[in-house]
Amino acid sequence: MHFLRHRIMLLIYVPKLTNRVGYTINVVMRDILKTDFAITTDAEVFDSHEGARLCYAPQPVFCAKDNTGGLPYPYIKATRLLFETSIEEQNPHCFEYEGTKVLFPVFGQHTALPFDPLASIFYMLSRYEEYLPHHRDEHGRFLVTESIAYQHGFLQTAVVDRWAMMVREVVLQHYPDTVFGTRTYTFVQTVDIDAAYCYLHKGVFRTTLGILRDGIRRRDPQEVKRRIRVLRKLETDPYDTFDYILEQSQRLARHSKLLFFALMGDYGIYDKPASFHNNDFRQLLQHLGDYAKIGVHGSYYSADEPERLGREIERLADILHRPIVRNRYHFLRFTLPTGYHNLVRNGIAHDYSMGYPELPGFRCGTCTIVPFFDLNSNQEYDLMLHPFMAMDTTFQKYMELTPEQAIEQYHALIDEVRTLGGTFSCIFHNQNLCEDFGWEGWRKVYEDVLEYAGQN
Repeated sequence: MHFLRHRIMLLIYVPKLTNRVGYTINVVMRDILKTDFAITTDAEVFDSHEGARLCYAPQPVFCAKDNTGGLPYPYIKATRLLFETSIEEQNPHCFEYEGTKVLFPVFGQHTALPFDPLASIFYMLSRYEEYLPHHRDEHGRFLVTESIAYQHGFLQTAVVDRWAMMVREVVLQHYPDTVFGTRTYTFVQTVDIDAAYCYLHKGVFRTTLGILRDGIRRRDPQEVKRRIRVLRKLETDPYDTFDYILEQSQRLARHSKLLFFALMGDYGIYDKPASFHNNDFRQLLQHLGDYAKIGVHGSYYSADEPERLGREIERLADILHRPIVRNRYHFLRFTLPTGYHNLVRNGIAHDYSMGYPELPGFRCGTCTIVPFFDLNSNQEYDLMLHPFMAMDTTFQKYMELTPEQAIEQYHALIDEVRTLGGTFSCIFHNQNLCEDFGWEGWRKVYEDVLEYAGQN
């Protein structure tokens, strides 16, 4: 079986074309390396091909030799992972090669690399480890400490993209005229609207409780006065930082993409959004929609309940008068594959939840937008995953860093992504840019990130 098109630059041989093999090669060659290629399972077609070739198999094709005693084409020895269909306990065995941590070591005379880069890439992108038994946090989320990236110290490295670059070098060593496209670094800043207002539009009951809490339990009369001034429209609500966000985005990161994710869930322990019935909130979202794309911020329980997510999507679509195709789960609370199947069933085409709340870095090892692959069904879905690398609450709440320390971490991540020509994506929250409630000094972090990441 083979798939050959006219003017193909690179022909890749695999002994069996599984869904895992096809998915991984497509991501590597199409999305990361951006080269024209074809895949064949016919050894004779591969052996007679006059253009660039790459063999990915447990053994080389025909073991053809040239006068140097080597193979006349680059060969990467394959492990079993991409040719399996079941989910099994794996032993990737991490080690270092040319300054980068790699997985799935291989041994052999002819292999161009001492590890299986395609198996390694698939293991990270599919989130294979999240399908295996693991510990979860109090919200049912996969713990960063359970990940191989954390345990072996490569969480802050886009290893998938680096492994793909190693494959490119292997091909170029044999075929220096092979054309690989150039990736363009991009910056995507996203803002989660968990709570559009601190004091406004809370209703009589919640407003009264807030005044009593500030005045009696916290003994903070100044906050009571501030709340009253906001309610009387004499002062801006502290969480209403949206004009500031739009102004700074235009000033410091004009060439970046700006996305908002609006919480449309019902009020509860973990979800405290403004009411989707509120006219001011609706007008705010419509205003933001004139300047940026807006997705739904799936509520705390929506990852488990397709009907709940469907209602929230309908609420936002009704406000914006347009289809909703983007999502990020609130609290980053989702499990694989249930959370992603939920999105597919509700017409979501792009998800921005792939990252950890506790630490910055590359949860699936990449700064490339990739399709979702479900290990249970062994197939790819029409859902694009947009990994994010950093979140404001990670640095302030989980890591307890100062603004200056956070800036250093942001810069290191941005440098890694820019070097690889990937997409740097990060999360901010409108309420965290209020310069109050423990967030003093974090506006300068936001502005620094926009300026540093926004540089072409």
